[in-house]
Amino acid sequence: MINNPRRAGTPPCAPIWHTRAHVPAWPPFRPAATPDRGTSVTPPRISFSGLADTLRTLPQYALPQHALSRLVYRVTRSRRRWLKDALIRWFARRYRVDLGEARYPDPAAYLDFNSFFIRALRPGARPLPADAQALLAPADGRLSEFGSLEGERLLQAKGRRYSVVELLGGSERRAAPFRDGAFLTVYLAPRDYHRVHMPCPGTLTESVYLPGTLFSVSESTTRAVPRLFARNERVVSVFETPAGPMALVLVGAMLVGFIETAWGGPGSYPYGRRERLRREEHARVRLAAGAEMGRFGMGSTVIVIFPRGRVQWDETLQNGAAVRVGMPVGRLTPGAKEAERS
Repeated sequence: MINNPRRAGTPPCAPIWHTRAHVPAWPPFRPAATPDRGTSVTPPRISFSGLADTLRTLPQYALPQHALSRLVYRVTRSRRRWLKDALIRWFARRYRVDLGEARYPDPAAYLDFNSFFIRALRPGARPLPADAQALLAPADGRLSEFGSLEGERLLQAKGRRYSVVELLGGSERRAAPFRDGAFLTVYLAPRDYHRVHMPCPGTLTESVYLPGTLFSVSESTTRAVPRLFARNERVVSVFETPAGPMALVLVGAMLVGFIETAWGGPGSYPYGRRERLRREEHARVRLAAGAEMGRFGMGSTVIVIFPRGRVQWDETLQNGAAVRVGMPVGRLTPGAKEAERS
């Protein structure tokens, strides 16, 4: 529901499926209630780190998020040699990209910047474990959060939670299996390998594109913007796996030009378009553990969700730790069916 713009001190907000940016209630710090006359008020504690995150994030509300993403989409596909070579070399230096593990380590070998950004790795760069019960990291990046849902609530950052129903597109039916389940969130930095792989074998049952905002998904924005992952544009894919249903959510961000899926092909979901929600029912697409399932054109976030009792996280996992595709992050529990890698 859109907030009433006439309400004092509260700017209008858009629903999660609308592409306009959500604007938080202002000012950000209010007493919980208005006291009776003569009652003293204890002012709320203001975290200076939280205030800094808010101040860094505020300009994003005013930026033309989708227009910027459309511009990035075009520039990163330019095949003007001088432009794409300059962009690739600058980017590789700026973010210290390890081209030694790329299939094509020479920057000049790429047709455009986008081809470089979604570069393939050389064979053997991400070996898979022999354990068929291992649950694998879906992407290279940083483990921002993991653990258990509290009912339908997932942890976004310290002090911030959001709804799995919202994340998966507002469908109670789609979200029901994941209540009190397990989740893992991986943030992909600009320097990371930007292809997403299957954590375990799975058969695709549903794919949903959800329009939304395009906030950055940096650490400061994740801490500052409420329900960030349930507001940004995203692609939700649901698979049937040996551990039951698995939701794999690819969340877009500012300057993300597109998301591709293995079954949708190139440019499956170009961001920056004011497109409505799109559901797709697919033939039985089966992907093996470690198989590529999607790609990001510029960086973002991947969220994996399982039902309760189907996954046991590795005891050595820690928030903030670096993960790589194929790295074991947990195990399918004994109650799950035996997985067979193909």
